[in-house]
Amino acid sequence: MGRFRQVSSDEGSEQGIDISPLMDCVFILLIFFIVTTTFVEETGVEVDKPQAASSVKLEKNSILIALTDKGEVVYGGREIGISGVQPLVKRMLQKEDIPVIIQSDANSQSGLLVRIIDEAKLAGAEKVSVATRKNQG
Repeated sequence: MGRFRQVSSDEGSEQGIDISPLMDCVFILLIFFIVTTTFVEETGVEVDKPQAASSVKLEKNSILIALTDKGEVVYGGREIGISGVQPLVKRMLQKEDIPVIIQSDANSQSGLLVRIIDEAKLAGAEKVSVATRKNQG
């Protein structure tokens, strides 16, 4: 008779796996990735960058301005024109000192590229770079 009672008392207790430490780890990892993630702002247009053998990787946090083969100056998917470069760079540099990277199309006019570089430097940018593709070969 006692044997049957013991069996019936085991059936009443529920056994399960405690997943609260697993949930803690998941939330800690989620917070870590949210805090450490940096978002790269794209220019919003595709440009055919020229190749360069001396190409090096630049900082991810930067002001990306694109110059298309049609002579459009684009930032964040919007055409800002040459006159929009200086106010944009000034506004962005008020937050923090970040470099300016110009993604110029290989077929764009070099005169426009020089004007964009000049506008960025007049706005106070200390580092202005031109994006290129790494020479394959």
